[in-house]
Amino acid sequence: MGSIVPFQDLNLLPSPISTTTTASLLTPKLEPKAEPLDEPIQTHQQFFNNNTPEPFFSGSAFPFFPNSQNTLVPEPTSDQDNVFSEYYRISELFRSAFSKRLQQQLQYADVEAHLDPNSQAIVSVNQDNQLSTTVVVPRRKYDKRSSELVRVQDLGMEDWKYFRDNVRRTRMLYDSLRILSVDEEDKRRGLGQGRRARGDLMAASVMRDHGLWLNRDKRIVGPIPGILIGDLFFFRMELCVVGLHGQAQAGIDYLPGSQSASGEPIATSIIVSGGYEDDEDGGEVLVYTGHGGQDKLNRQCEHQRLEGGNLALERSMHYGIEIRVIRGIKKYEGSVSNKVYVYDGLYKILDCWFDVGRSGFGVYKFRLVRIVGQPEMGSVILKFAETLRTRPLTVRPKGYLSLDISMQKEAMPVLLFNDIDNDHDPLYYEYLAKTVFPPFVYNYNNQEGGTGTGCSCVSGCTYGCLCAMKNGGEFAYDNNGSLLRGKPLIFECGPFCQCPPNCRNRVSQKGSRHRLEVFRSRETGYGVRSLDLIHAGDFICEYTGVVLTMEQAQIFAMNGDNLVYPNRFIARWAEWGDLSRVLPDYMPPSYPSIPPLDFAMDVSRMRNAACYISHSVTPNVLVQYVLYDHNNLMFPHIMLFALENIPPMRELSLDYGVGVAADEWTGKLAICN
Repeated sequence: MGSIVPFQDLNLLPSPISTTTTASLLTPKLEPKAEPLDEPIQTHQQFFNNNTPEPFFSGSAFPFFPNSQNTLVPEPTSDQDNVFSEYYRISELFRSAFSKRLQQQLQYADVEAHLDPNSQAIVSVNQDNQLSTTVVVPRRKYDKRSSELVRVQDLGMEDWKYFRDNVRRTRMLYDSLRILSVDEEDKRRGLGQGRRARGDLMAASVMRDHGLWLNRDKRIVGPIPGILIGDLFFFRMELCVVGLHGQAQAGIDYLPGSQSASGEPIATSIIVSGGYEDDEDGGEVLVYTGHGGQDKLNRQCEHQRLEGGNLALERSMHYGIEIRVIRGIKKYEGSVSNKVYVYDGLYKILDCWFDVGRSGFGVYKFRLVRIVGQPEMGSVILKFAETLRTRPLTVRPKGYLSLDISMQKEAMPVLLFNDIDNDHDPLYYEYLAKTVFPPFVYNYNNQEGGTGTGCSCVSGCTYGCLCAMKNGGEFAYDNNGSLLRGKPLIFECGPFCQCPPNCRNRVSQKGSRHRLEVFRSRETGYGVRSLDLIHAGDFICEYTGVVLTMEQAQIFAMNGDNLVYPNRFIARWAEWGDLSRVLPDYMPPSYPSIPPLDFAMDVSRMRNAACYISHSVTPNVLVQYVLYDHNNLMFPHIMLFALENIPPMRELSLDYGVGVAADEWTGKLAICN
């Protein structure tokens, strides 16, 4: 097990470096260094309960938010878009709406309910015996972040897998809540109607209410266990949820001096978004300006002082404490929020000085240098992938064996790259974009009278149509094509449906929307990665092959087993959209159900890129069974979706289940190695 090392008592260390430079400075306003606000995004105000006919929230704006004294004050109208203020506005809205929901539930039960606005109690009176029952909804008191600084080190492989899986499940829940809440709001009000909601804030609020934020009991210095360099995030609140950066708006995260054993503040992480005129970002070397003295338009209007986050950075430099650096990139292609935050690793602060900024006011500057020996920065990989998408041969003049091994059978090209050896194996197989089923699979429609049946939604499917009923009364995807929750089986609209091609219930049948690359690796043989950013819940591609019955598979296996058995795939679909940690009575979808899959897939002569995806017990890809071109439940399509946000150039991995013929060292299937 890795060790958690507490920091030494800073009282025993030298006192802060005194400075005379700031003695004569004008007194600036005190404020955290706020990063530039995010671009407008598709968001969500309200969350819902699957067991009730209405969402938890009702109404529009809630004009109050809690202040530091835990009381309600009017929300500043000039700061409507502030992430910190908006988060607490939605949290308070959730709390008040929850009280209202309890009152409604008692009214539905024919019980007279009375709401005391002061005690927030719902009192029901029984007319027979005049006895009252009180249901109190107390205001949630959140535990403060720990004031103990620790460093986690010497993690073994099993420990690392544990922490990585914990982070993955937490982020999966966050993304599921965000996507589900946005879809529920669209369902309630209509797509694009009313004020844009904040699904990212709603997900964070729900998870905080249930104590699901990570790394709150200890304040970690250095790397966060389970988070890799290059991991991507779309929202500031997501950084708070995983504990990578604990400030909803401020760019400097630090332990205040009031909580420190020495009375000195200590900085742990910063966010660099390139929105400040005095910042100089050279990648490995960074000049970061401090906080304070800025107006509402992020313009420097007063001198800065050596206090708060500025003093925390100076103290971290003095004690040699490493700083986590997260870079924010605006208007990134494919981002759900038009912005991404990428973790770039650890830096050391080597210098601090007071300088005159471009606006003529005094600012503090900190020179940070990246610690050597770390993996390549995620921001560098993002820029490399962006160039690779448009000019692959310019960036990589050698190594590409094909710019599209699918020969335009896929909607997006599938590249083949090998700069290691002379192996051209993937070129020798016919590319199979869709699975080949035996003819009797389609004859099942005639036997059951299913031919020619489909929905009649001319302008697009709506709740209550035939295809929605086949899926248990709800659709599997949101309006952006993201998987809402995994199910045993998904019915997509088929060739006999009257809905248009852009129907929300036609997702996986359209093929991949991402530029995939099959590449040669010294560690894992052939693997697959994407040149594009893949969102959690996005469709990736179909796992294709020639379908064989088990009788045919037994004969075929006599000459060598080059078969894939779909019944061995682990049911990771049950993890996506699993709300059991926030809804105790949550039941995973069980309809529509399918019988055990009793067939195999031959990929010995015809295959697609999915056959080269690596095996992993902690995968980033899940298998979801889908039907759209026939109704035979025993022979579904094997569709692959993202379990988490997958950065460009990161290898895709899949859990093939027990009994796979995998190499112990590489984790690759023997048939595709």
